[in-house]
Amino acid sequence: MERLTAPPAAALGPAETPAPAPAEAPVDPAAFREVLGAFASGITVLAATDADGSPVGLACQSFASLSLDPPLVLLCVGKGSSSWPAVRDAGRFGVSILGADQRAVCEALGRRGGDKFTGVEWETSAHGAVRVTGALATADCALETVHEAGDHWLVTARVLELTTREGGSPLLYFRSDYATGAFG
Repeated sequence: MERLTAPPAAALGPAETPAPAPAEAPVDPAAFREVLGAFASGITVLAATDADGSPVGLACQSFASLSLDPPLVLLCVGKGSSSWPAVRDAGRFGVSILGADQRAVCEALGRRGGDKFTGVEWETSAHGAVRVTGALATADCALETVHEAGDHWLVTARVLELTTREGGSPLLYFRSDYATGAFG
Protein backbone atom coordinates (compact mmCIF):
# COMPACT_ATOMS: atom_id res chain seq x y z
CA MET A 1 0.00 0.00 0.00
CA GLU A 2 1.36 3.40 -0.94
CA ARG A 3 1.87 5.77 1.95
CA LEU A 4 0.71 9.31 1.30
CA THR A 5 2.39 12.14 3.14
CA ALA A 6 1.83 15.86 3.09
CA PRO A 7 4.70 18.21 2.34
CA PRO A 8 6.34 19.82 5.37
CA ALA A 9 4.50 22.89 6.62
CA ALA A 10 7.44 25.12 5.68
CA ALA A 11 7.24 24.03 2.02
CA LEU A 12 4.68 26.73 1.24
CA GLY A 13 4.87 30.24 2.61
CA PRO A 14 1.76 32.12 3.68
CA ALA A 15 1.44 33.95 0.34
CA GLU A 16 2.36 31.02 -1.87
CA THR A 17 -0.18 28.72 -3.48
CA PRO A 18 0.46 25.38 -5.11
CA ALA A 19 0.62 25.20 -8.89
CA PRO A 20 -2.63 24.11 -10.54
CA ALA A 21 -2.92 20.37 -11.01
CA PRO A 22 -2.50 19.15 -14.58
CA ALA A 23 -5.67 18.14 -16.39
CA GLU A 24 -6.48 14.55 -15.51
CA ALA A 25 -8.89 11.95 -16.79
CA PRO A 26 -12.30 12.12 -15.09
CA VAL A 27 -12.94 9.78 -12.19
CA ASP A 28 -15.14 6.81 -13.09
CA PRO A 29 -18.44 7.15 -11.12
CA ALA A 30 -18.60 3.40 -10.41
CA ALA A 31 -15.06 3.42 -9.00
CA PHE A 32 -15.88 6.54 -6.99
CA ARG A 33 -18.89 4.81 -5.38
CA GLU A 34 -16.90 1.63 -4.73
CA VAL A 35 -13.97 3.36 -3.08
CA LEU A 36 -16.00 5.80 -0.99
CA GLY A 37 -18.41 3.00 -0.10
CA ALA A 38 -15.57 1.51 1.94
CA PHE A 39 -16.09 4.38 4.37
CA ALA A 40 -18.85 3.33 6.76
CA SER A 41 -21.21 6.15 7.61
CA GLY A 42 -24.03 6.51 10.06
CA ILE A 43 -27.54 7.14 8.82
CA THR A 44 -29.67 10.07 9.91
CA VAL A 45 -33.14 11.36 9.20
CA LEU A 46 -33.59 15.09 8.54
CA ALA A 47 -37.17 16.07 9.30
CA ALA A 48 -39.42 19.07 9.86
CA THR A 49 -43.08 19.93 9.57
CA ASP A 50 -44.48 21.53 6.44
CA ALA A 51 -46.92 24.45 6.28
CA ASP A 52 -49.81 22.05 7.05
CA GLY A 53 -48.07 20.62 10.13
CA SER A 54 -47.34 17.29 8.46
CA PRO A 55 -43.91 15.71 8.85
CA VAL A 56 -41.53 15.86 5.87
CA GLY A 57 -38.06 14.40 5.73
CA LEU A 58 -35.38 12.30 4.16
CA ALA A 59 -32.67 9.79 5.03
CA CYS A 60 -29.18 11.28 4.95
CA GLN A 61 -25.81 9.61 5.42
CA SER A 62 -23.69 12.71 4.75
CA PHE A 63 -23.73 14.29 8.21
CA ALA A 64 -20.93 15.48 10.48
CA SER A 65 -20.15 17.79 13.35
CA LEU A 66 -18.63 21.05 12.12
CA SER A 67 -18.00 23.41 15.03
CA LEU A 68 -18.24 23.47 18.81
CA ASP A 69 -18.33 27.26 19.07
CA PRO A 70 -20.88 27.98 17.76
CA PRO A 71 -22.37 24.48 17.72
CA LEU A 72 -22.77 23.66 14.02
CA VAL A 73 -23.37 20.53 11.97
CA LEU A 74 -22.81 19.92 8.28
CA LEU A 75 -24.90 17.79 5.96
CA CYS A 76 -25.14 17.16 2.25
CA VAL A 77 -28.43 16.67 0.42
CA GLY A 78 -28.84 15.61 -3.19
CA LYS A 79 -30.28 18.27 -5.44
CA GLY A 80 -32.82 15.74 -6.68
CA SER A 81 -34.43 15.36 -3.25
CA SER A 82 -38.12 16.18 -3.39
CA SER A 83 -38.29 16.44 0.42
CA TRP A 84 -35.39 18.82 1.01
CA PRO A 85 -37.19 21.99 -0.20
CA ALA A 86 -39.90 21.55 2.46
CA VAL A 87 -37.32 20.84 5.19
CA ARG A 88 -35.26 23.85 4.05
CA ASP A 89 -38.31 26.11 3.95
CA ALA A 90 -39.25 25.12 7.51
CA GLY A 91 -35.96 26.64 8.68
CA ARG A 92 -35.80 24.33 11.68
CA PHE A 93 -35.44 20.58 11.50
CA GLY A 94 -34.42 17.57 13.51
CA VAL A 95 -31.52 15.27 12.78
CA SER A 96 -32.25 11.81 14.18
CA ILE A 97 -29.27 9.44 14.32
CA LEU A 98 -30.71 6.00 13.61
CA GLY A 99 -29.99 2.87 15.61
CA ALA A 100 -29.35 -0.61 14.23
CA ASP A 101 -32.98 -1.48 15.01
CA GLN A 102 -34.31 1.32 12.76
CA ARG A 103 -33.58 -0.01 9.27
CA ALA A 104 -37.30 0.18 8.38
CA VAL A 105 -37.29 3.88 9.31
CA CYS A 106 -34.35 4.47 6.96
CA GLU A 107 -36.09 2.60 4.15
CA ALA A 108 -39.31 4.59 4.66
CA LEU A 109 -37.54 7.97 4.67
CA GLY A 110 -35.19 6.95 1.87
CA ARG A 111 -37.90 6.29 -0.68
CA ARG A 112 -39.18 8.88 -3.12
CA GLY A 113 -42.57 10.55 -2.91
CA GLY A 114 -45.64 9.69 -0.90
CA ASP A 115 -46.10 9.88 2.84
CA LYS A 116 -42.73 8.71 4.11
CA PHE A 117 -43.85 8.86 7.74
CA THR A 118 -46.55 6.18 7.47
CA GLY A 119 -45.66 3.69 10.23
CA VAL A 120 -42.80 5.86 11.57
CA GLU A 121 -43.18 7.11 15.14
CA TRP A 122 -42.15 10.74 15.57
CA GLU A 123 -42.61 13.77 17.77
CA THR A 124 -42.24 17.52 17.42
CA SER A 125 -39.76 19.22 19.74
CA ALA A 126 -40.21 22.59 21.44
CA HIS A 127 -38.09 24.05 18.61
CA GLY A 128 -40.48 22.75 15.95
CA ALA A 129 -38.07 20.03 14.84
CA VAL A 130 -39.30 16.54 14.01
CA ARG A 131 -37.53 13.76 15.93
CA VAL A 132 -37.79 10.06 15.10
CA THR A 133 -38.88 8.19 18.21
CA GLY A 134 -36.25 5.74 19.47
CA ALA A 135 -33.32 7.33 17.62
CA LEU A 136 -29.88 6.90 19.21
CA ALA A 137 -29.59 10.68 19.42
CA THR A 138 -31.22 13.80 18.02
CA ALA A 139 -30.16 17.35 17.26
CA ASP A 140 -32.69 20.13 16.82
CA CYS A 141 -31.23 22.50 14.23
CA ALA A 142 -31.78 25.92 12.72
CA LEU A 143 -30.71 26.33 9.11
CA GLU A 144 -27.62 28.54 8.71
CA THR A 145 -26.33 28.29 5.12
CA VAL A 146 -26.91 26.35 1.92
CA HIS A 147 -24.16 26.18 -0.71
CA GLU A 148 -24.18 24.56 -4.13
CA ALA A 149 -21.67 21.70 -4.27
CA GLY A 150 -21.76 19.62 -7.46
CA ASP A 151 -24.93 17.54 -7.52
CA HIS A 152 -25.61 18.22 -3.81
CA TRP A 153 -26.43 21.06 -1.45
CA LEU A 154 -23.88 21.55 1.33
CA VAL A 155 -25.86 22.68 4.38
CA THR A 156 -24.74 24.07 7.72
CA ALA A 157 -27.10 24.27 10.67
CA ARG A 158 -26.87 25.60 14.22
CA VAL A 159 -27.62 23.05 16.93
CA LEU A 160 -30.31 24.24 19.35
CA GLU A 161 -30.84 21.15 21.50
CA LEU A 162 -29.48 17.61 21.80
CA THR A 163 -30.93 14.35 23.15
CA THR A 164 -29.49 10.86 23.44
CA ARG A 165 -30.76 7.47 24.56
CA GLU A 166 -28.93 4.90 26.64
CA GLY A 167 -27.54 1.88 24.82
CA GLY A 168 -28.00 0.83 21.26
CA SER A 169 -25.74 0.46 18.24
CA PRO A 170 -25.71 2.59 15.09
CA LEU A 171 -27.28 1.77 11.76
CA LEU A 172 -24.47 2.09 9.23
CA TYR A 173 -24.17 2.21 5.47
CA PHE A 174 -21.16 0.30 4.13
CA ARG A 175 -20.36 -0.89 0.60
CA SER A 176 -23.86 -0.08 -0.68
CA ASP A 177 -25.61 -2.04 2.03
CA TYR A 178 -26.75 -1.70 5.63
CA ALA A 179 -24.41 -2.71 8.39
CA THR A 180 -24.40 -2.47 12.15
CA GLY A 181 -21.64 -1.82 14.61
CA ALA A 182 -21.32 -3.21 18.10
CA PHE A 183 -19.53 -0.81 20.40
CA GLY A 184 -18.93 -1.28 24.10
